[in-house]
Amino acid sequence: MRCSIFVLLSFTYKNKKHVLQKLSEKELAEGCRKGDNVARKQLYEQYADLLMAVCMRYSGDRDTAQDILHDGFLKAFRSFGQFQYMGEGSLRAWLTRIMVNGALEALRKRNVLNEQPIEELPDDIEDEEDLELIPQAVLMQFIQELPDGYRTVFNLYVFEEKSHKEIAEILGITEHTSSSQFFRAKKLLMKKISEYLKREDL
Repeated sequence: MRCSIFVLLSFTYKNKKHVLQKLSEKELAEGCRKGDNVARKQLYEQYADLLMAVCMRYSGDRDTAQDILHDGFLKAFRSFGQFQYMGEGSLRAWLTRIMVNGALEALRKRNVLNEQPIEELPDDIEDEEDLELIPQAVLMQFIQELPDGYRTVFNLYVFEEKSHKEIAEILGITEHTSSSQFFRAKKLLMKKISEYLKREDL
């Protein structure tokens, strides 16, 4: 039976009176490399919410995101021998890459990365809106609601800072398709944002 990452959440310390000190990134990585369950549990608790948000941005639904998160942590725990600590933030970046790659693999299996038609969008949608007026959770929800192909390209371009050439290579599409999907994703987001601002009278 495959070991579940969520077993770590119910990990019981042998010495309940012992108060654990928060480990640094370097200490977490070293502990996980050695298979230490205390370090693994702390790693999960420290990064699960952040990485779940990454998985949600790509998958668009919570059940799929949970699966990606679960498999991603399992892969990370098996791969710590390959991790090289490069300073503060490198562990977070490494874990994020694992989750992004897992999300992309899940999307490939569903064959949803080809260009997808959506309704025609008016040309007069403003590219810039008062984004500071919109809660971050609402913006993330709008991104999750994008069609799979558009959402994937948008995430890679905006959050992972990939070029359209790199995105084309990653997804097996043309640069034109990548730039087209990004353009459509941006327009659709602006439409959602504009409607939200009007609805909320902001």
